[in-house]
Amino acid sequence: MELQIVQIENPNQLNFILGQSHFIKTVEDMHEALVSAVPGIKFGLAFCEASGHTLVRASGNDDALIDLAKKNAFALSAGHSFIVFLGQGFFPINVLHAIKNVPEVVNLFCATANPVQVIIAETELGRGVLGVIDGNKSKGIEDDSGVAWRKDLLRKFGYKL
Repeated sequence: MELQIVQIENPNQLNFILGQSHFIKTVEDMHEALVSAVPGIKFGLAFCEASGHTLVRASGNDDALIDLAKKNAFALSAGHSFIVFLGQGFFPINVLHAIKNVPEVVNLFCATANPVQVIIAETELGRGVLGVIDGNKSKGIEDDSGVAWRKDLLRKFGYKL
C-alpha cells in the first residue's frame, strides 16, 4: 500500500464538499438535490466511477465549476468519491442536508473553503480516501473575547438570533 497526499486545487477559495457514494446514479441525483435545495445555485460536481469504465462523471450548471470539479476528482481518482464546488455566495450549510439525503451518499469528508489535503491510499485494487486535512492547526483555546466574536459573527450572518 502506498499513501499519497492530494492537494485540492481551489484557486478562488470556493466552498466545496468532498464525499463518497456508491453508485453512478449519484451524478444525476446530486444535481437534482442541489438545484432543488437552493434556487439559482451555481455548482459543478464530479464523481469517480469505481467499476466498469472507471471514468470521472460530471454535471452542474457552471462550466468553470464543472471543469474544476473534474480536475480535482481526476487528481483523487479514488473510487466512488465525489466533489462539489459551489459558486461564489453559495455555502455548504445550505445544501449539506440535501446532499446527505441523496440515497447513494455514504460519507462526507469535508465541507469547506479552506485549503485541503486529501490522504489517499493506493493498493493493487485501486485508490481510496483515508481522510482529509482541512485547514490549519489550532493555535490556542477560545477565551471570552473569542466567544463574543463568534456569537457576533453568527448573528451578523443571520444564523442565530
